[in-house]
Amino acid sequence: MKTLDVKRTNVTLRPDRARVLVRPFNPTSDQRAVKICARVMALPEAEVHWLLGQLLAEFGERHLKIREFLQRRYQQVRAYLLTDQKLSAERELLLGAYFTHEYALEAAALFNPSIVPHPDQSDLPPGSLRFIVSLRATGEGHISSVTLRTGFLDAEGNILINTPTRYCLEPEQAPNASYEKKFFERKLGELGLAGDFTRQVLQNLGDTFTLDELRTSVGLVARLQQAREQETEAVARKTLVLAQSNYEVQFTPNSRLSERVLFPVTPSQSNGIEDARFVLFHNEDGTRTYYATYT
Repeated sequence: MKTLDVKRTNVTLRPDRARVLVRPFNPTSDQRAVKICARVMALPEAEVHWLLGQLLAEFGERHLKIREFLQRRYQQVRAYLLTDQKLSAERELLLGAYFTHEYALEAAALFNPSIVPHPDQSDLPPGSLRFIVSLRATGEGHISSVTLRTGFLDAEGNILINTPTRYCLEPEQAPNASYEKKFFERKLGELGLAGDFTRQVLQNLGDTFTLDELRTSVGLVARLQQAREQETEAVARKTLVLAQSNYEVQFTPNSRLSERVLFPVTPSQSNGIEDARFVLFHNEDGTRTYYATYT
C-alpha cells in the first residue's frame, strides 16, 4: 500500500470581526414599522439632510453601493407610510436606513473549509493550482452563512490564501425563478403534503411555473376550501415554504469571490447555512458546474 505523507502548514484562517454585511431590519410587527415611518416623516428636511450625511460618513465606506441598498429598502417598506406625498431623495434613503442593520458574519467563528479548483487557471506557473475555499462563518446570534476565499498552491506544495477584501455582499434573488411541476409534486409527497388541496393547486399550473403563479393558485384554492380553513391554511403555508426554499440567486458580476456571502434567507434556513461541500462536475458538453450540499 502506498503511503501518503501529510505535512501541517502554517496557514491559519482567522475570522475578521470587522467584516460586516448590510442586511434588512424587519420590525416585529407592522405597527412598529408604521411608527418608525411616522417618526422619520416628522423630521424637518434640514435634520433629514444632517442625519443622512452622518450616516453616509460613518457607513458609506464600509459597504459597496450603500445608497442603492437603502433605496431598495425604502421601496420595500414604503407601504408602511401613511401618506402618498412625494418625498425627497434624502428622506427616502433615511427611511431605508431605519430598516437596515449591520451583521458581523464572522464575529464568532470561521471554520469547516471545503476546497475546489478555481474556474480560472490562467497565467499560473507549471504545476500550480488556483483554488476556492468555502467556509462556514458564524456570527452574532450563532447564525451561520457561507463565505469564500481564494488561494494558490505551487508545485512545491506551498499554500497561499489571498487576503479578502473588507467588503461583504449578498446576492439578489432571481425574480420569478421557475419550478418543474413533476419535481415539485414529488417533493410535496415526500413532505406528506400531497392531497386534495395540493392536487387542485397544481392543476391550475403549467408544467413549469413561478412563485407568483403558485401563490395565486394557492390563494384561489384556499378560498374555495374555506370549510376546512385550519387544515387548508397549514398545507398552503407549507407548500409556499417548499417553493421559497428553492430559489436562484445572482451576484454582481464584477464582485470578487471573497466579497460574496450566502446568508440564510428562507424559512427552512432560519438556523443558518452550514458546511457547504462543493464539488466540480464536468459536463459531457465540456462545460463545468459546481455543486454543493449544505446543512
